Amino acid sequence: MPNSDLIPSLLSKIYENQLALEASIMELSNWVEQRGSADVAENIRGALHTIDENEEFIKLTLAVLMAPD
Repeated sequence: MPNSDLIPSLLSKIYENQLALEASIMELSNWVEQRGSADVAENIRGALHTIDENEEFIKLTLAVLMAPD
């Protein structure tokens, strides 16, 4: 298998890791907010917004890369 064939699978795994990190960071932001740091929690959610904005593009691009030729 050529190395170039591994790229879509690698990107897919990186994307899965990104989503897992997003979920865990969101849990932490909820925890922070519950302890009275609403400003910090809001800053965290603002940073996570970038992941949300890029999610659809990443999914579509991965689907194209993994589609059979």
